[in-house]
Amino acid sequence: MIPRDFIDTLLARADIVDVIDRRVPLKKAGQNYQACCPFHSEKTPSFTVSPTKQFYHCFGCGAHGTALGFLMEYEHMSFPDAVGALAQDVGLAVPESGEPDRPKPPPALWDALEQAAQFYKKQLKQTPRAIDYLKKRGLTGAIAARYGIGYAPDGSPLKQVFSDYTADALAASGLVIDGDRGRYDRFRDRIMFPIRNIKGQIVGFGGRILDQGEPKYLNSPETPLFHKGSELYGLFEARAAIKAAGRTIVVEGYMDVVALAQHGVEFAVAALGTATTPIHARTLLRHTDRLVFAFDGDNAGRKAAWRALENTLEALQDGKEVSFLFLPEGEDPDSYIRSHGQAAFLQLLDTDTVPLSAFLVRELARGRKLDSQEGRAALIKDAKPLLEKIAAPLLASLIRRQIAELAHLQADELGLVGIRPNVVRRAPPRPQRRPAPSRVRSLARTLLMNPQRVAEVDPCWLDVNDPLSSHMGELMAWLREVDQLSLPALAEAARGSELEPLIDELMTDLLDKDDRWDWNAEFDGAVKQLRDDWQRRRWQELAARPLNSLSASERQELTELARS
Repeated sequence: MIPRDFIDTLLARADIVDVIDRRVPLKKAGQNYQACCPFHSEKTPSFTVSPTKQFYHCFGCGAHGTALGFLMEYEHMSFPDAVGALAQDVGLAVPESGEPDRPKPPPALWDALEQAAQFYKKQLKQTPRAIDYLKKRGLTGAIAARYGIGYAPDGSPLKQVFSDYTADALAASGLVIDGDRGRYDRFRDRIMFPIRNIKGQIVGFGGRILDQGEPKYLNSPETPLFHKGSELYGLFEARAAIKAAGRTIVVEGYMDVVALAQHGVEFAVAALGTATTPIHARTLLRHTDRLVFAFDGDNAGRKAAWRALENTLEALQDGKEVSFLFLPEGEDPDSYIRSHGQAAFLQLLDTDTVPLSAFLVRELARGRKLDSQEGRAALIKDAKPLLEKIAAPLLASLIRRQIAELAHLQADELGLVGIRPNVVRRAPPRPQRRPAPSRVRSLARTLLMNPQRVAEVDPCWLDVNDPLSSHMGELMAWLREVDQLSLPALAEAARGSELEPLIDELMTDLLDKDDRWDWNAEFDGAVKQLRDDWQRRRWQELAARPLNSLSASERQELTELARS
């Protein structure tokens, strides 16, 4: 576990406006900052960032949190990774913990990959044959350096690189293979492409053979660092270009990515020897609203595109665009942009892409006799599992309607033939209607700004008829334990607890209060109102009972309440 006091220090040091503005440009709006929400599609900004509360909230979809929460949501990071990234930004070192949350890959694996990458880069500079190959493919030294491209000589040269060639880390990182005749280098006589994670760390390699031979491309195996179903080649290098272009393109190979970048199309990424997975699609749709898959126009390209479509359906979001580009037969992005240039390739992206919905319907209808009952039944049968996977409810409804029209049915009749309405797999956004004001709620939000004053509140003052009272006792007990925390630190301390939804709601209430707001005065007023209400209820309770049923202390209490 990361020590709580370090989280508090980190949040105190970081500025949420700076963290978010580097990823989503913000504009000043009164005391706060605003932008169109990066987590859903909108035209009018409803995403608000408070520099004084160090908290963000979208009044459109309900997304909210601290700087750490934003990194987790926007960058698709785990909590420890978000802490590490924020700590690096502010120049803090994350302390080691005696009880880690999860096993971590040993540093030796990272070191081995980095050392191998440096070796491969040096070997490229010393190997004219490899340099000539890259030049023939149209690459310059600058683009090779940007992507860290190298060359792995034949044989097992890593024996000279690592003092201990028998080290477990070399096998665990995928650099070597332990065969029947001993250990040898996995990558031999290949152009080497380092694969980086979203933080820029090398997690594996892809190797492209220079001459004829199989396999043409060889990737690192699955390791504690490298999972090909979740990593994308070139994403780290392409992040800024994706943001600037407002779109990203998924191609099939390393050379496609690098060749496109060489010609000024720097927003391309590639899957790593596998079809695009739902994780890939979700990751990319977090970085952009427009995702394009590029494939050859032949049967193989169409089949690859169909697999990408199937694996993307459950990652779709309304307001995001996914489309497909089919290049002329015999062309790939590398060859096309080298032959026709950047302008022609961008023209294809602008005019020749096929929306996912159109591709889906076109392929389902391909080769079917839709003028017969049998053809329409086959269409519905094949469409059923696909329609039920689509995670974007509005898009799913429109595609269902189009399928129904092809089958000569009304959209609501699809249920009669076994196609269920779509189940949205993502959690629904929180309701944005603000809760009704109450004395208890007013006290609760002032306590977040003044947690040290919680001892001044007597729990008996709470009105049991106020829906918030059931949680207020828990909140007050919790605040007594953490009364020195700042507002964002309180939010992070509540993460994962039963109080988290309440803390988030209260912090949203605080966004419209500026630095001049007198929280002590509001606290004093809230306490007085609660105490006065309680005294009135207590007086009514005692006055309603027969006098002879009251104890001496209760009679004294009734007299004092009548005077107050």
